Parts: sequence; C-alpha cells; structure tokens
Amino acid sequence: MPNDTIFALASGRPPAAIGLIRVSGALAHAAGRQLAPEGLPEPRQAALRALRDADGHLLDHALLLRFDGPASATGEDAVEFHCHGGRAVIDAVLGALGAIDGLRQAEPGEFTRRAFENGRIDLTEAEGLADLLEAETESQRRAALLLAEGGLRRQIEAWQEALLRLSARAEAAIDYDEEDSVGRDVSLSHDCGALALELDEWLSRPRVEPLRDGVRIVVAGPPNAGKSSLLNAIAGTERAIVTALPGTTRDHIEVPLALAGAPIVLTDTAGLRDSDEPVERIGVARARGLIEGADVLLWLGEPGDAPPHPRLILVHPRCDLPGREQAPGGSRAVSSVTGAGLAGLLGEIGSTARTLLPGEDAVALNRRQASQLAEAHDAVTSAAAAPDVVIAAEHLRQARGAFDRLTGRAGVEDLLDALFGRFCLGK
Repeated sequence: MPNDTIFALASGRPPAAIGLIRVSGALAHAAGRQLAPEGLPEPRQAALRALRDADGHLLDHALLLRFDGPASATGEDAVEFHCHGGRAVIDAVLGALGAIDGLRQAEPGEFTRRAFENGRIDLTEAEGLADLLEAETESQRRAALLLAEGGLRRQIEAWQEALLRLSARAEAAIDYDEEDSVGRDVSLSHDCGALALELDEWLSRPRVEPLRDGVRIVVAGPPNAGKSSLLNAIAGTERAIVTALPGTTRDHIEVPLALAGAPIVLTDTAGLRDSDEPVERIGVARARGLIEGADVLLWLGEPGDAPPHPRLILVHPRCDLPGREQAPGGSRAVSSVTGAGLAGLLGEIGSTARTLLPGEDAVALNRRQASQLAEAHDAVTSAAAAPDVVIAAEHLRQARGAFDRLTGRAGVEDLLDALFGRFCLGK
C-alpha cells in the first residue's frame, strides 16, 4: 500500500564491504530510533550508531543517515543503514526491521515509484533510471544518465511554458473579442508553427532503442550465398552451421556484437527461395519479416534481386574463388575464408550503424516518448493552421494533454507496473 513504510537492501548481494539498507515512509524515523537507541543524527548527516534488535542484542555498528521528507529521494521520511556487508549482518538487520509493526519488505522498484508519485522525478527520469540500471556499454550509460538527470524533463518544461503562453493568448483573444466569431490570429499561428518546427527537429533525431537493444544488421540472400560463413567471420566464432547443402539455415541466428563502438545485433537468415518443405517455408517467411524490420541489410545475392531498403549494403561473397574476383558495380567483394574485403565491409557497417545512434551528450527519445511528442507536434501544427482562435485553443489543449502523458502527470497508470517492474529490489 502507498502509506506503508517499506525497507530493503539497496546495495548488491552480500557478502560485500558495505550493505546499504534503506527505509522509507511515515515510520522510517521511528524504526531508525528503535534499532539505534542512541538516536538519529541531524538530517543529511552521518553518524556511527550501535544497531540493536528488540531484545537489546547488538546487531552491528553502522553509519546511520536520516532524511526528512519531502527533501529525500522518495519524498518521504527515510533512514539509511550503512552496515557491514556480511550475509549474517544484513539478514539480522533486515529481520529486526521486519519485526517492527507497520514495516514491510519493499517490492522491486517501489522506492523509485514513490519518488515518481511524490513528484521527486517525472516519468522520463524514471525511464532513464531504468535504462541506467540495465546499461552495459559506455554509450548506453551516458544516454541513460542524461534522461535520469532530467535532460528531457527540463526541455519539456520549456516547451510546456511556451505552450501555456500560447494557450493564454488564445484564451484571451476569445474572452475579450466582442464579435460573435473570432478570426485567425496570424501572430499566434506563426508562434505555434515555430514551436511545431522545434518539436519536429526532436522527432527527427535517432531513437534510443538501437543504442539500448543494438542496431539490427540482417544478412540475407539466396541459399548457399555464404551468409552463415560471413556471420561467423564477422563474429569471429562458429555461431552458424555452414554446409554445402542448400537450406541448412532454417531459422535465424542472432549474435550481439560491438562494432566500432556501436552495439549491433548481427542476424543470419534462411536462404530466400520457394520451397515445398514446411519447415524451410517457415524459415523463409521469418527471414522476409526480419528483412523488413532490419536497420541495415547486407544482401549477398544478385544486386538486381535485392529487396528495397533504405540502408542496403550489397556484398559480393566468395571473392577468393576463381571467376568471382570482381564484384558487380556497387557491391563489396568479400571472402569469409581469406578475410579479403572484410575490414572495408565492417567499416561501412559501423559507419552506417552510427547514423542510427544518438550523438554523444544528446538526449534520445524512446518509442513511448516519441509517440507522445508526435501527438503534441501534430496538435500544435493543427493549431498553427486553425482557421480561428477557438479551434487553435482546442488543439493547444490537446498538446498540453500529450505533454502531461509524456511526463507521467496523466494517463500512464497502465505503464507504471511494467516500468517499475524493471527495477531491482531496493531501488
């Protein structure tokens, strides 16, 4: 329940040098005094205290910190116990807290959810924190930290202030115009258009998903074109089975890699051909779906047979074989056996993949954020083109609603369980 006082281990699993146990809620200070009879320190000051259970038995000597709501991470009264990180010590302190009436173990992500519900962070910052906990590369860490520290929130606040000024001008024109109908305000339309252009620029930026999940590089072509051999050569390991028999690859194989600093997911697919064999037909259908969803497509067939794709790289494989030394125009000659042409191909894949990634120190939107920002953009664009101020005011109101959903002020209840379920216990 929201009013419960919760506690959990907020550091890594023991054994460790230090174990941080966090308590948050109305009874946090009382619980701190019960475990530390010497009393709590002043707010935001650390003090060494002896921790004791309800029978007075010594549990540990720990640093104790006190936070008074709303000036705390969760917006509630909070206490932190920085104990020795042995399993027995942590279990003993958690057990003593669990024996106090009104306290319960926190659910995963519950501390951060309370911070969101109490207005300490908005939804974009919570999403950034979730990404930060899952970050595995330096680029992912930097992008997540920008969100978690309020990079997008501050920009949204500036847009909201501009939007409120536009709405106020529209409402004032409606209220004070003595005519029965209110015409178009050219100045208001111009300023709405300027805001729409700014939102459009943000929507055109690379999304965070390729950075977080990897740029999808799909290797495709007819059977026995050398797709699996190329995947193995790029991956540097035998991940795909290679034989001279057509149709060896029945399903796709994914290999996550880092290429020139860019996270990629390299995918081998079944050879594209008509087949009466049921399993192979399923593999071909999946291959076609992967081609459609690819960020970058490596095509190993005849150039004229390549599917249309915005980021197509034509590959002429097996250039080490007699008669295949010269690649058709626009194709890269590559040998998975000798490695010829492989460095150039990897360079082109890496440079193409980087165009899909956000720039360093640039705030990147995820799909949900981009969807809400697109709604705001469309509403502001409609306001700029509205034939009269009354219609413009209604479109501006719709834009404000989209921004509220973007920050989590409204209409996101169904998203919260999924988001905070990504957090670990104690966060």
